[in-house]
Amino acid sequence: MFDTPFDTHEDRYRAQQNEAETFAENELLAQAEPPPALERRPGRRRWLALAAIVVAVALSWFLLTGDDAPAAAPPVPVVTVATPLQGEVTEWDEFIGRFEASRSVEVRPRVSGQVTAVHFTDGQFVRAGALLFTIDPRPYRASLAEAQARAASASSALALSRSNLARAQRLVEEDAVAATEIDRMEAEVRANEAALAAAQASVSSRRLDVEFTAVRAPISGRISDRRIDPGNLVAAGSGEAATLLTTINAIDPMYFTFEGSEGLFLKARREGLGGSAPVEIRLADESDYRWQGTLDFTDNALDPRSGTIRARAVIANPEGFLAPGLFGNMRMATGGTTAALLVPDTAVTTDQTRKLLLLVDDEGVVSAREVELGPVVHGLRVIRSGLEPGDRVVIQGVQTAIPGQKVRTETGQIAAADETAAAPGEPERSSAPAASATIAD
Repeated sequence: MFDTPFDTHEDRYRAQQNEAETFAENELLAQAEPPPALERRPGRRRWLALAAIVVAVALSWFLLTGDDAPAAAPPVPVVTVATPLQGEVTEWDEFIGRFEASRSVEVRPRVSGQVTAVHFTDGQFVRAGALLFTIDPRPYRASLAEAQARAASASSALALSRSNLARAQRLVEEDAVAATEIDRMEAEVRANEAALAAAQASVSSRRLDVEFTAVRAPISGRISDRRIDPGNLVAAGSGEAATLLTTINAIDPMYFTFEGSEGLFLKARREGLGGSAPVEIRLADESDYRWQGTLDFTDNALDPRSGTIRARAVIANPEGFLAPGLFGNMRMATGGTTAALLVPDTAVTTDQTRKLLLLVDDEGVVSAREVELGPVVHGLRVIRSGLEPGDRVVIQGVQTAIPGQKVRTETGQIAAADETAAAPGEPERSSAPAASATIAD
């Protein structure tokens, strides 16, 4: 059929409308699609992130799992065990005190005068009766001679009066002498006898003064230094009024004085310890109690201010090594000899206020047991209670043994520590360090 003008116009209109829609769609597509360069970048980043995640997962898996073999179990601890050492021990009570001289004398002059000589060396040992000082004896010798002269005169007067009395008594029988005269002569004889006795006493006194000019040691012991040099005047007197010349301390035997508490005093009394109880003492630089003695004296009352009692022991000191004033630790056996179980002191552990020992049973399981401790004897601790002779005690490897866990045991042996023997005549000691030193040439 033929198209009419109206049909042609409608077709044109539809064609224009379709071109406009196509142009709009192209514009939208052009705005929505990015350039090629921008389109490739997000894809690369996603691939890199994915690769990093894969590598991290693989590395974590390798570190956490490793080989497919299971992990090795921890090794079983190895400890050394031993049964406690059985032995007889002596328990001691310890005291602190100082040595004192058994006798101490202050040498003072008994006559006044000038010191003319000193006959000893400062600090030497002197015997009783040894000459120490000489005081000028000449004034006292003159006084002695004067007294002797008076005694001779009194003796002569007594002889004359006795002779006169004898002659008068012969005349009495002939009634040639009155009785009163005889009485007078007898009284004269008695007076002359008394005068002679006084003169002789004066002679003895003056002789003593002469002897006292030689000052001698009253006791044996170690003498101090001289307090007076020759040429000085000294004064006699009583007590502190007299001049002090020197002092002497008797050092064999020596006294060791100490104080004990009321509890120890009662303990010693109840156990029947008397005045001859043995004691042992060690000095400040000694590790062994090498000085032996006996209890010598206990005071008759306790000090109410301190609650202690004073006591004293006597110690032999034939070589003169000990000196007054030395400090010492004394021990006295108060409990006698008893059977005891001993373990190394290092095997004892502490759990707050409890003292424990680690034991191993027959199956190798560790257990802790509370014990009561006693003193240390040659490095071994006395166990008073809580331990049996057949118990196996951990003596080495205590740090690795845990109660309730199994251990592997090795058998050991407990022995007392060997004491280092000192040289003959010398105590085992630890000397104090020197204050300074120099390089020897």
